[in-house]
Amino acid sequence: MTTLDLTPVAGRSRLTWELLDAWVMCRRNLMKTWRVPELLVFATIQPVMFVLLFSYVFGGAIDVGPDLDYVDFLMPGVFVQTVIFGAMMTGIGLANDKEEGLIDRFRSLPMSRSALLTGRTLADLVRNAFIILIMLLVGLAVGFRFGDTTVPAILAGFGVMLIFSYAFSWVSAVIGMSVRSAEAAQSGGMIWVFPLVFASSAFARVDTMPGWLQAFADHQPVTVTVDAVRALFLGGPVADDLLLSLAWCGGILLLFGPLAVRAFRRDAAG
Repeated sequence: MTTLDLTPVAGRSRLTWELLDAWVMCRRNLMKTWRVPELLVFATIQPVMFVLLFSYVFGGAIDVGPDLDYVDFLMPGVFVQTVIFGAMMTGIGLANDKEEGLIDRFRSLPMSRSALLTGRTLADLVRNAFIILIMLLVGLAVGFRFGDTTVPAILAGFGVMLIFSYAFSWVSAVIGMSVRSAEAAQSGGMIWVFPLVFASSAFARVDTMPGWLQAFADHQPVTVTVDAVRALFLGGPVADDLLLSLAWCGGILLLFGPLAVRAFRRDAAG
């Protein structure tokens, strides 16, 4: 199928048209979520269950120190877990569109090649922001409270989570464009998400883990992001973890953004 190229017209630059095309695709995905609210409901139920499970079942058995309630330790980890699980939806959505033939239809339109991927990742970013707000209400309901911090620090914490979410959406996009079905995209996402989330500081202190696991957990992106968000929400030294988290996000975007575009083009050629 021939892909038409969009030539800038009416005095608008190519970048302007690419941004407009990305917005159209973003709006299309947001409207789909709005019209199928079950997608949002199911994406919210799982992190709520994690909050309740770890707060009331495992919380009493996990030592986080005498000066910190477990729910305050837990919620930053659940927030980051929520956005990284939400990022998996990018690959699942792309694989589903490909399976249904929608991507081939979009390729036949005079639109930017990057709009499909950019629009999808931006829509999932908006959806993740909404889910974070719901999780904040759940956390407050079970006793979570911000510590000795400031409003700008709290807002920065949410900003870090959204940047982290957007970066991992591109990892998921590579998987979604590389497999043949939504089921395969979901299974492929689970393979890398679970080790990152559970071998991290999200639910327990890293220094309580076996020595060989600490070497991995201390330096992986989920741990540094959780630690940065935890420091921003509860107070404490944040500079090192924040810079490491942003560096991880930048590196992931630089690596997996081009890989996702390459997978998209390879799929078109195939």
